[in-house]
Amino acid sequence: EDRISQLPDPLICHILSHLPTKEAVTTSVLSTRWRSLWLCVPKLKLDSKEIGDFNSFVSLGDRFFDSDRVSCIDKLKLTIDKNGEGVNDTSYITTWIDAAAKRKVQHLRVNFLVRFSYEMPVSLYVFKTLVSVKLFHVTLNDVEFVSFPCLKTMHLDCVCLSKICKDAAFERLVSCCPVLEDLEIVRCTNAPQPLRVQSRSLKMLNIVRGYSSQIDFFHGVVIDAPLLCCLSIHDAKSKSFIVNNLEYNAKLEVCVTFGLEVADQASGISLGRSLISTFLSGISKVGDLTIHEKTFKIIYNYLKSESLPRFGYMSRLCVSLYPSYMKGLPAFLESCPNLKSLVLEELHLEEMPKCLQSSSLEFVDFKFPFWGDVEDMKLVKCFLENCVILKQLTLHLHSYPTKDEILKKLLEVPAKCEQIFIVCQVIFIGLVKIRENM
Repeated sequence: EDRISQLPDPLICHILSHLPTKEAVTTSVLSTRWRSLWLCVPKLKLDSKEIGDFNSFVSLGDRFFDSDRVSCIDKLKLTIDKNGEGVNDTSYITTWIDAAAKRKVQHLRVNFLVRFSYEMPVSLYVFKTLVSVKLFHVTLNDVEFVSFPCLKTMHLDCVCLSKICKDAAFERLVSCCPVLEDLEIVRCTNAPQPLRVQSRSLKMLNIVRGYSSQIDFFHGVVIDAPLLCCLSIHDAKSKSFIVNNLEYNAKLEVCVTFGLEVADQASGISLGRSLISTFLSGISKVGDLTIHEKTFKIIYNYLKSESLPRFGYMSRLCVSLYPSYMKGLPAFLESCPNLKSLVLEELHLEEMPKCLQSSSLEFVDFKFPFWGDVEDMKLVKCFLENCVILKQLTLHLHSYPTKDEILKKLLEVPAKCEQIFIVCQVIFIGLVKIRENM
Protein backbone atom coordinates (compact mmCIF):
# COMPACT_ATOMS: atom_id res chain seq x y z
CA GLU A 1 0.00 0.00 0.00
CA ASP A 2 1.35 3.42 -0.96
CA ARG A 3 0.76 5.40 2.23
CA ILE A 4 3.02 8.28 1.21
CA SER A 5 0.84 9.11 -1.79
CA GLN A 6 -2.12 9.35 0.56
CA LEU A 7 -0.54 12.28 2.36
CA PRO A 8 -1.72 15.80 1.47
CA ASP A 9 0.30 17.70 -1.14
CA PRO A 10 1.79 20.29 1.27
CA LEU A 11 3.21 17.52 3.48
CA ILE A 12 4.70 15.63 0.52
CA CYS A 13 6.25 18.87 -0.76
CA HIS A 14 7.76 19.46 2.68
CA ILE A 15 9.32 15.98 2.56
CA LEU A 16 10.66 16.58 -0.95
CA SER A 17 12.28 19.84 0.15
CA HIS A 18 14.69 17.85 2.32
CA LEU A 19 15.93 15.81 -0.64
CA PRO A 20 18.66 16.86 -3.07
CA THR A 21 16.99 18.66 -5.96
CA LYS A 22 17.96 16.00 -8.47
CA GLU A 23 16.29 13.29 -6.36
CA ALA A 24 13.20 15.40 -5.75
CA VAL A 25 12.77 15.90 -9.50
CA THR A 26 13.04 12.16 -10.20
CA THR A 27 9.90 11.56 -8.09
CA SER A 28 7.92 13.14 -10.93
CA VAL A 29 8.05 9.80 -12.79
CA LEU A 30 6.23 7.90 -10.02
CA SER A 31 2.73 8.80 -11.17
CA THR A 32 0.62 11.53 -12.71
CA ARG A 33 -0.06 12.96 -9.27
CA TRP A 34 3.66 13.24 -8.47
CA ARG A 35 4.56 14.85 -11.78
CA SER A 36 4.35 18.44 -10.54
CA LEU A 37 4.71 18.10 -6.77
CA TRP A 38 8.44 19.00 -6.75
CA LEU A 39 7.57 22.34 -8.34
CA CYS A 40 5.80 23.39 -5.14
CA VAL A 41 8.51 22.62 -2.59
CA PRO A 42 8.99 25.43 -0.01
CA LYS A 43 12.80 25.01 0.00
CA LEU A 44 14.98 24.57 -3.06
CA LYS A 45 18.71 24.20 -3.71
CA LEU A 46 19.71 24.64 -7.33
CA ASP A 47 23.36 23.71 -7.89
CA SER A 48 24.71 23.60 -11.44
CA LYS A 49 27.45 21.18 -10.39
CA GLU A 50 24.94 18.81 -8.83
CA ILE A 51 22.76 18.71 -11.95
CA GLY A 52 25.77 18.12 -14.20
CA ASP A 53 24.68 19.31 -17.61
CA PHE A 54 24.47 23.11 -17.58
CA ASN A 55 21.62 23.32 -20.09
CA SER A 56 19.60 20.87 -18.02
CA PHE A 57 20.30 23.00 -14.96
CA VAL A 58 18.94 26.14 -16.66
CA SER A 59 15.93 24.24 -17.99
CA LEU A 60 15.19 22.87 -14.54
CA GLY A 61 15.32 26.33 -13.00
CA ASP A 62 13.09 27.76 -15.72
CA ARG A 63 10.45 25.11 -14.99
CA PHE A 64 10.53 25.76 -11.27
CA PHE A 65 10.30 29.55 -11.59
CA ASP A 66 7.44 29.42 -14.09
CA SER A 67 5.68 32.76 -13.60
CA ASP A 68 2.29 31.04 -13.70
CA ARG A 69 2.96 29.34 -10.39
CA VAL A 70 2.12 31.30 -7.26
CA SER A 71 3.30 28.98 -4.47
CA CYS A 72 5.52 30.70 -1.91
CA ILE A 73 9.19 29.77 -1.40
CA ASP A 74 10.65 29.84 2.08
CA LYS A 75 14.33 29.17 1.26
CA LEU A 76 16.17 29.41 -2.04
CA LYS A 77 19.85 28.64 -2.64
CA LEU A 78 21.38 29.18 -6.08
CA THR A 79 24.91 27.94 -6.79
CA ILE A 80 26.40 28.66 -10.20
CA ASP A 81 29.63 26.71 -10.71
CA LYS A 82 30.42 26.78 -14.40
CA ASN A 83 33.36 28.08 -16.42
CA GLY A 84 32.44 26.61 -19.76
CA GLU A 85 30.31 27.60 -22.69
CA GLY A 86 27.10 29.49 -22.00
CA VAL A 87 27.95 30.81 -18.54
CA ASN A 88 28.43 34.40 -19.80
CA ASP A 89 24.68 34.65 -20.32
CA THR A 90 23.23 35.30 -16.85
CA SER A 91 19.80 36.48 -17.91
CA TYR A 92 18.26 33.28 -16.54
CA ILE A 93 19.49 34.16 -13.01
CA THR A 94 17.86 37.58 -13.23
CA THR A 95 14.60 35.95 -14.33
CA TRP A 96 14.77 33.48 -11.43
CA ILE A 97 15.42 36.16 -8.81
CA ASP A 98 12.62 38.29 -10.22
CA ALA A 99 10.29 35.30 -9.93
CA ALA A 100 11.56 34.51 -6.43
CA ALA A 101 10.66 38.02 -5.32
CA LYS A 102 7.10 37.49 -6.55
CA ARG A 103 6.94 34.16 -4.71
CA LYS A 104 7.84 35.85 -1.42
CA VAL A 105 11.19 34.22 -0.69
CA GLN A 106 12.28 34.71 2.92
CA HIS A 107 15.80 33.27 2.80
CA LEU A 108 17.97 33.79 -0.28
CA ARG A 109 21.51 32.59 -0.92
CA VAL A 110 23.41 33.14 -4.18
CA ASN A 111 26.87 31.61 -4.74
CA PHE A 112 28.42 32.65 -8.05
CA LEU A 113 31.51 30.47 -8.41
CA VAL A 114 32.77 31.64 -11.79
CA ARG A 115 35.57 33.87 -13.04
CA PHE A 116 33.48 37.05 -13.23
CA SER A 117 31.05 38.68 -10.82
CA TYR A 118 27.31 38.68 -11.42
CA GLU A 119 25.35 41.93 -11.09
CA MET A 120 22.35 41.45 -8.86
CA PRO A 121 19.08 42.63 -10.48
CA VAL A 122 17.08 45.60 -9.28
CA SER A 123 14.38 43.27 -7.94
CA LEU A 124 16.76 42.21 -5.16
CA TYR A 125 16.52 45.60 -3.49
CA VAL A 126 12.74 45.47 -3.06
CA PHE A 127 12.45 42.01 -1.50
CA LYS A 128 9.87 43.01 1.09
CA THR A 129 9.58 39.46 2.50
CA LEU A 130 13.30 38.77 2.67
CA VAL A 131 14.50 37.80 6.16
CA SER A 132 18.06 36.71 5.30
CA VAL A 133 20.30 37.16 2.25
CA LYS A 134 23.75 35.64 1.75
CA LEU A 135 25.70 36.60 -1.37
CA PHE A 136 29.02 35.29 -2.68
CA HIS A 137 31.03 36.81 -5.57
CA VAL A 138 28.33 39.09 -6.95
CA THR A 139 28.15 42.83 -7.60
CA LEU A 140 25.75 45.22 -5.90
CA ASN A 141 24.40 48.22 -7.79
CA ASP A 142 23.68 51.74 -6.65
CA VAL A 143 19.88 51.89 -6.95
CA GLU A 144 17.57 54.77 -6.12
CA PHE A 145 15.11 52.79 -4.03
CA VAL A 146 15.93 50.13 -1.41
CA SER A 147 13.43 48.44 0.89
CA PHE A 148 14.23 45.54 3.21
CA PRO A 149 11.59 45.93 5.95
CA CYS A 150 12.00 42.34 7.24
CA LEU A 151 15.72 41.70 6.62
CA LYS A 152 17.53 40.49 9.75
CA THR A 153 20.61 38.78 8.27
CA MET A 154 22.86 40.07 5.47
CA HIS A 155 26.12 38.26 4.64
CA LEU A 156 28.31 39.69 1.88
CA ASP A 157 31.27 37.49 0.95
CA CYS A 158 33.64 38.53 -1.87
CA VAL A 159 30.96 40.97 -3.02
CA CYS A 160 32.00 43.83 -5.28
CA LEU A 161 30.78 47.11 -3.78
CA SER A 162 32.26 49.34 -6.49
CA LYS A 163 28.86 50.47 -7.73
CA ILE A 164 27.45 51.40 -4.36
CA CYS A 165 30.47 53.10 -2.80
CA LYS A 166 29.64 56.55 -4.10
CA ASP A 167 27.32 58.99 -2.37
CA ALA A 168 27.25 56.88 0.79
CA ALA A 169 25.16 54.24 -1.00
CA PHE A 170 26.46 51.46 1.26
CA GLU A 171 25.38 53.40 4.33
CA ARG A 172 21.98 53.84 2.73
CA LEU A 173 21.79 50.11 2.02
CA VAL A 174 22.32 49.30 5.70
CA SER A 175 20.02 52.07 6.91
CA CYS A 176 17.20 50.69 4.73
CA CYS A 177 17.21 47.53 6.86
CA PRO A 178 15.38 48.76 9.98
CA VAL A 179 15.44 45.36 11.73
CA LEU A 180 18.90 44.16 10.60
CA GLU A 181 20.60 42.17 13.36
CA ASP A 182 23.40 40.17 11.70
CA LEU A 183 25.80 41.72 9.16
CA GLU A 184 28.93 40.17 7.60
CA ILE A 185 31.31 42.03 5.27
CA VAL A 186 33.94 39.47 4.27
CA ARG A 187 36.65 40.05 1.68
CA CYS A 188 34.49 42.56 -0.21
CA THR A 189 36.23 44.57 -2.92
CA ASN A 190 36.10 48.31 -3.56
CA ALA A 191 34.44 49.03 -0.25
CA PRO A 192 33.67 52.67 0.58
CA GLN A 193 36.38 54.66 2.35
CA PRO A 194 36.01 54.76 5.22
CA LEU A 195 33.70 51.80 5.72
CA ARG A 196 30.79 53.09 7.83
CA VAL A 197 28.32 50.80 9.53
CA GLN A 198 25.53 52.66 11.27
CA SER A 199 22.49 50.79 12.53
CA ARG A 200 20.07 51.15 15.42
CA SER A 201 19.13 47.45 15.34
CA LEU A 202 22.41 45.63 14.56
CA LYS A 203 23.48 43.02 17.13
CA MET A 204 26.21 41.02 15.33
CA LEU A 205 28.87 42.37 12.97
CA ASN A 206 31.73 40.51 11.30
CA ILE A 207 34.30 42.36 9.17
CA VAL A 208 37.10 40.53 7.35
CA ARG A 209 39.21 42.33 4.77
CA GLY A 210 42.64 43.41 3.64
CA TYR A 211 44.80 40.30 3.73
CA SER A 212 45.98 40.45 0.13
CA SER A 213 49.29 42.19 -0.45
CA GLN A 214 47.83 43.69 -3.61
CA ILE A 215 45.28 45.75 -1.69
CA ASP A 216 46.23 49.26 -0.68
CA PHE A 217 45.74 50.51 2.84
CA PHE A 218 42.19 51.57 3.75
CA HIS A 219 41.29 54.78 5.51
CA GLY A 220 39.45 53.00 8.29
CA VAL A 221 36.29 51.57 9.80
CA VAL A 222 33.59 53.50 11.64
CA ILE A 223 31.00 51.56 13.62
CA ASP A 224 28.00 53.12 15.34
CA ALA A 225 25.56 50.46 16.53
CA PRO A 226 24.28 50.94 20.10
CA LEU A 227 22.74 47.44 20.30
CA LEU A 228 25.85 45.66 19.00
CA CYS A 229 26.64 42.75 21.32
CA CYS A 230 28.97 40.64 19.14
CA LEU A 231 31.72 42.24 17.01
CA SER A 232 34.52 40.50 15.09
CA ILE A 233 37.16 42.45 13.14
CA HIS A 234 39.94 40.82 11.12
CA ASP A 235 41.54 43.66 9.21
CA ALA A 236 45.23 43.99 8.37
CA LYS A 237 44.91 47.06 6.13
CA SER A 238 42.68 49.66 7.78
CA LYS A 239 44.54 52.43 9.63
CA SER A 240 41.84 53.48 12.07
CA PHE A 241 38.92 51.91 13.91
CA ILE A 242 36.27 54.03 15.56
CA VAL A 243 33.67 52.17 17.62
CA ASN A 244 30.92 54.35 19.03
CA ASN A 245 28.17 53.43 21.47
CA LEU A 246 29.29 49.83 21.95
CA GLU A 247 26.85 47.87 24.09
CA TYR A 248 27.90 47.15 27.69
CA ASN A 249 29.32 43.63 28.12
CA ALA A 250 29.59 43.13 24.35
CA LYS A 251 31.66 40.29 22.89
CA LEU A 252 34.60 41.34 20.71
CA GLU A 253 37.19 39.44 18.67
CA VAL A 254 39.90 41.63 17.19
CA CYS A 255 42.83 41.04 14.86
CA VAL A 256 43.98 44.42 13.54
CA THR A 257 47.34 46.06 12.85
CA PHE A 258 46.28 49.68 12.19
CA GLY A 259 47.85 49.54 8.76
CA LEU A 260 51.33 49.05 10.18
CA GLU A 261 53.66 46.74 8.32
CA VAL A 262 55.63 44.22 10.40
CA ALA A 263 58.93 46.03 9.81
CA ASP A 264 57.75 49.44 11.02
CA GLN A 265 55.36 48.53 13.84
CA ALA A 266 57.65 49.60 16.66
CA SER A 267 58.48 52.99 15.11
CA GLY A 268 55.02 53.49 13.63
CA ILE A 269 53.30 53.31 16.99
CA SER A 270 54.22 56.92 17.70
CA LEU A 271 52.51 58.04 14.51
CA GLY A 272 49.38 55.96 15.16
CA ARG A 273 49.21 56.50 18.92
CA SER A 274 46.02 58.58 18.79
CA LEU A 275 44.33 56.05 16.46
CA ILE A 276 45.15 53.19 18.83
CA SER A 277 44.00 55.20 21.82
CA THR A 278 40.69 56.01 20.11
CA PHE A 279 40.07 52.36 19.33
CA LEU A 280 40.90 51.15 22.85
CA SER A 281 38.65 53.79 24.39
CA GLY A 282 35.82 52.78 22.06
CA ILE A 283 35.95 49.15 23.19
CA SER A 284 36.54 49.84 26.89
CA LYS A 285 33.01 48.67 27.81
CA VAL A 286 33.50 45.25 26.24
CA GLY A 287 32.64 42.25 28.42
CA ASP A 288 34.26 39.40 26.47
CA LEU A 289 37.46 40.15 24.54
CA THR A 290 39.54 37.92 22.27
CA ILE A 291 42.84 39.45 21.10
CA HIS A 292 45.00 37.84 18.42
CA GLU A 293 48.77 37.93 18.66
CA LYS A 294 49.24 40.57 15.93
CA THR A 295 47.04 43.04 17.79
CA PHE A 296 48.58 42.31 21.18
CA LYS A 297 52.02 42.94 19.70
CA ILE A 298 50.93 46.47 18.79
CA ILE A 299 49.35 46.99 22.21
CA TYR A 300 52.64 45.87 23.80
CA ASN A 301 54.58 48.55 21.89
CA TYR A 302 51.83 51.09 22.67
CA LEU A 303 52.21 50.40 26.42
CA LYS A 304 55.84 51.55 26.33
CA SER A 305 54.66 55.15 26.24
CA GLU A 306 50.93 55.07 27.03
CA SER A 307 48.57 53.45 29.53
CA LEU A 308 45.48 51.42 28.81
CA PRO A 309 41.95 52.61 29.57
CA ARG A 310 40.06 50.84 32.33
CA PHE A 311 38.12 47.79 31.11
CA GLY A 312 35.72 47.79 34.03
CA TYR A 313 33.09 45.55 32.43
CA MET A 314 35.38 42.85 31.06
CA SER A 315 34.69 39.46 32.62
CA ARG A 316 36.43 37.21 30.05
CA LEU A 317 39.74 37.67 28.22
CA CYS A 318 41.18 35.30 25.61
CA VAL A 319 44.61 36.31 24.35
CA SER A 320 47.21 34.86 22.00
CA LEU A 321 50.76 35.98 22.74
CA TYR A 322 54.16 35.78 21.16
CA PRO A 323 56.66 34.76 23.88
CA SER A 324 58.66 37.98 23.36
CA TYR A 325 55.63 40.12 24.26
CA MET A 326 54.57 38.39 27.49
CA LYS A 327 55.65 41.39 29.57
CA GLY A 328 52.62 43.33 28.30
CA LEU A 329 50.12 40.93 29.89
CA PRO A 330 50.42 42.14 33.52
CA ALA A 331 49.60 45.72 32.48
CA PHE A 332 46.58 44.46 30.57
CA LEU A 333 45.37 42.39 33.51
CA GLU A 334 45.70 45.37 35.85
CA SER A 335 43.31 47.34 33.63
CA CYS A 336 40.66 44.60 34.01
CA PRO A 337 39.68 44.72 37.71
CA ASN A 338 36.57 42.55 37.32
CA LEU A 339 38.03 39.83 35.12
CA LYS A 340 36.52 36.41 35.92
CA SER A 341 37.79 34.16 33.14
CA LEU A 342 41.22 34.14 31.48
CA VAL A 343 42.07 32.00 28.42
CA LEU A 344 45.73 31.98 27.41
CA GLU A 345 46.94 30.64 24.09
CA GLU A 346 50.57 30.98 25.18
CA LEU A 347 52.27 32.14 28.34
CA HIS A 348 55.85 32.41 29.64
CA LEU A 349 55.97 34.94 32.46
CA GLU A 350 59.32 35.72 34.03
CA GLU A 351 57.69 36.89 37.22
CA MET A 352 54.27 36.70 38.80
CA PRO A 353 52.04 39.73 38.04
CA LYS A 354 51.23 41.59 41.25
CA CYS A 355 47.65 42.04 40.08
CA LEU A 356 46.99 38.30 40.58
CA GLN A 357 47.16 38.75 44.36
CA SER A 358 44.02 40.89 44.29
CA SER A 359 42.56 39.24 41.21
CA SER A 360 38.88 38.47 40.70
CA LEU A 361 39.75 35.52 38.44
CA GLU A 362 37.51 32.49 38.83
CA PHE A 363 38.33 30.54 35.64
CA VAL A 364 41.72 30.12 33.96
CA ASP A 365 42.25 28.08 30.79
CA PHE A 366 45.76 27.35 29.47
CA LYS A 367 45.01 26.64 25.81
CA PHE A 368 48.60 25.87 24.89
CA PRO A 369 50.04 22.31 25.12
CA PHE A 370 50.92 21.62 28.76
CA TRP A 371 53.99 19.41 29.19
CA GLY A 372 54.20 19.42 32.97
CA ASP A 373 57.85 20.49 33.05
CA VAL A 374 59.42 22.83 35.59
CA GLU A 375 58.36 26.02 33.80
CA ASP A 376 54.79 24.80 33.31
CA MET A 377 54.40 23.80 36.95
CA LYS A 378 55.87 27.12 38.05
CA LEU A 379 53.20 28.88 36.02
CA VAL A 380 50.36 26.81 37.52
CA LYS A 381 51.75 27.33 41.00
CA CYS A 382 51.73 31.08 40.37
CA PHE A 383 47.97 31.09 39.78
CA LEU A 384 47.04 28.55 42.45
CA GLU A 385 48.96 30.35 45.17
CA ASN A 386 47.72 33.84 44.36
CA CYS A 387 44.18 33.65 42.92
CA VAL A 388 42.10 33.58 46.09
CA ILE A 389 38.69 32.86 44.51
CA LEU A 390 39.83 30.62 41.63
CA LYS A 391 37.19 27.95 40.91
CA GLN A 392 38.47 26.12 37.84
CA LEU A 393 41.82 25.65 36.15
CA THR A 394 41.88 23.95 32.74
CA LEU A 395 45.05 22.39 31.35
CA HIS A 396 45.51 20.87 27.90
CA LEU A 397 47.98 18.05 28.43
CA HIS A 398 50.30 17.28 25.56
CA SER A 399 50.19 13.50 26.01
CA TYR A 400 48.05 11.05 27.91
CA PRO A 401 50.82 9.16 29.83
CA THR A 402 51.71 12.29 31.82
CA LYS A 403 48.19 12.86 33.14
CA ASP A 404 48.49 10.98 36.46
CA GLU A 405 51.95 12.36 37.11
CA ILE A 406 50.82 15.95 36.53
CA LEU A 407 47.74 15.53 38.71
CA LYS A 408 49.94 14.27 41.51
CA LYS A 409 52.15 17.36 41.22
CA LEU A 410 49.15 19.67 41.20
CA LEU A 411 47.77 18.20 44.40
CA GLU A 412 51.03 19.06 46.13
CA VAL A 413 50.71 22.78 45.29
CA PRO A 414 49.25 24.78 48.22
CA ALA A 415 46.31 26.77 46.87
CA LYS A 416 44.87 29.90 48.48
CA CYS A 417 41.38 29.12 47.24
CA GLU A 418 39.28 26.83 49.41
CA GLN A 419 38.09 24.65 46.55
CA ILE A 420 39.24 24.36 42.95
CA PHE A 421 38.20 22.10 40.10
CA ILE A 422 41.13 21.13 37.87
CA VAL A 423 40.26 19.97 34.35
CA CYS A 424 42.94 18.07 32.44
CA GLN A 425 42.03 17.72 28.77
CA VAL A 426 44.36 15.51 26.77
CA ILE A 427 45.24 16.65 23.25
CA PHE A 428 46.40 14.17 20.61
CA ILE A 429 44.62 11.44 22.57
CA GLY A 430 43.04 10.23 19.33
CA LEU A 431 46.50 9.77 17.86
CA VAL A 432 47.64 7.86 20.94
CA LYS A 433 44.70 5.45 20.73
CA ILE A 434 45.36 4.83 17.04
CA ARG A 435 48.95 3.91 17.78
CA GLU A 436 47.88 1.57 20.56
CA ASN A 437 45.59 -0.29 18.18
CA MET A 438 48.26 -0.76 15.51
